[in-house]
Amino acid sequence: MRLFQLSLLVPDYDTAIAFYCGQMGFELVEDSDLGAGKRWVVVRPGKDGADLLLAKAASPAQEEAIGSQAGGRVFLFLESADFTADYERLKAAGISFLEAPRIEGYGKVVVFQDPFGNKWDLIQPLR
Repeated sequence: MRLFQLSLLVPDYDTAIAFYCGQMGFELVEDSDLGAGKRWVVVRPGKDGADLLLAKAASPAQEEAIGSQAGGRVFLFLESADFTADYERLKAAGISFLEAPRIEGYGKVVVFQDPFGNKWDLIQPLR
């Protein structure tokens, strides 16, 4: 077994697609109309790893959870094979970094935030 998909609450499908595919450079894997204003929207950061299912919040409780699905902690971890190149590309694309890149015992890392409030690590693990 492997984890292949995560659901990420977003306020709007098109805004989320514009960010993840436009600024982050993810691939739009699927965007299917399910009727009644619902869509099945899947984006992928690379050829390996889990996809993100962009789920439009459909209730007040879900709207409140946008950007805080992990209680304010880093929620998602984006692995990089070339940290410096990816960091510079994302910075040039206007990604909001919350700190300067740093080196930890587990690798190079920097925290960024998507426009919905989710914290991410861009990380190049030491191997």
